[in-house]
Amino acid sequence: MMMNALRNSVVMAALLLVIRVYLGWNWLTSGWGKVTSEFDASGFIQGAIANPVTNQAGDAAFPWYVAFLEAVALPLGNIFSFMVAYGEVFVGLGLIFGILTVYASFFGLSMNFAFLFAGTVSTNPLMLLLGFFVLAAGHNAGRFGGDYYLQPYVQQKMKPKRKQKRTANAAA
Repeated sequence: MMMNALRNSVVMAALLLVIRVYLGWNWLTSGWGKVTSEFDASGFIQGAIANPVTNQAGDAAFPWYVAFLEAVALPLGNIFSFMVAYGEVFVGLGLIFGILTVYASFFGLSMNFAFLFAGTVSTNPLMLLLGFFVLAAGHNAGRFGGDYYLQPYVQQKMKPKRKQKRTANAAA
């Protein structure tokens, strides 16, 4: 019942609009600050490697993530800096304007998880919680936004060609 309301209710779509704009503004302002400055993620990555999240025994809780940071993220620091800065801006714009809302929410959640794995708590838990509601709502989250106009077009273009041929054959 809750999922049905989340995915179909106009009232829920209005509530999701407020959540979307709040999340989008957080992402956009964070990303814009990085885009307009000399943002370099290398320092953050080095800090996450030097001080990983630990479990109760004092061992790295996510050793695979530390290995990923050492082997991939740190050597490609410039690329990761670009991806984080512009990713935050595009996630923010997508959520604010309700364009490709589900995808924007997914990538926002992915970044939140990456930040949490690196040991940054900040506002990430709240953003995760709200982001899951937006993601679970699917296209209803973008009802009051660009998705209202974009989704029918995308759905029409994504229809398999076989169905269109069957319809043409049935008419003949």
